[in-house]
Amino acid sequence: LTGAQDGSVRMFEWTRPQQLVCFRQAGNARVTRMYFNSQGNKCGVADGEGFLSIWQVNQTTSNPKPYLSWQCHTKTTSDFAFITSSSLVATSGQSNDNRNVCLWDTLVSSGNSLIHAFICHDHGATVLQYAPKHQLLISGGRKGYICIFDIRQRQILYTFQAHESAVKALALDPSEDYFVTGSAE
Repeated sequence: LTGAQDGSVRMFEWTRPQQLVCFRQAGNARVTRMYFNSQGNKCGVADGEGFLSIWQVNQTTSNPKPYLSWQCHTKTTSDFAFITSSSLVATSGQSNDNRNVCLWDTLVSSGNSLIHAFICHDHGATVLQYAPKHQLLISGGRKGYICIFDIRQRQILYTFQAHESAVKALALDPSEDYFVTGSAE
């Protein structure tokens, strides 16, 4: 799966030189993040205008429409994570009201899909990591702060400053004992 500055999203197969599917044409907002869900049957794309779009991967048309497309943040959606079997999605980004980390239910109508919005990260959240064993979300912000959320209780557990500049990367070890952050500095 490839995403570009011009907003295009294409899927390739290792053994074929041509694309299998073009999910988005050039001319859309720049792609900020994209992932497959854990089952590999859906892919999601976040963009610079605050949208998250999700497609079924096993499409037979060359330009399929997403089955879900929401504006999750008013300025940008920088990252997202599929939670459980991809019916629950977490997003990070920047919104005018500082609701910069959100939980969404993909099985209900778009008007009722926001489960919870966390007010955190002045100037926006840049990265997001889901820890399934502990049911935690870890987010990094533009000012170098890390927030850890309990998604079952829908509350912020910890906030601390890890860097002097924007957090650009988060990684979680497989046993979920540690996580690592990387910053713009």
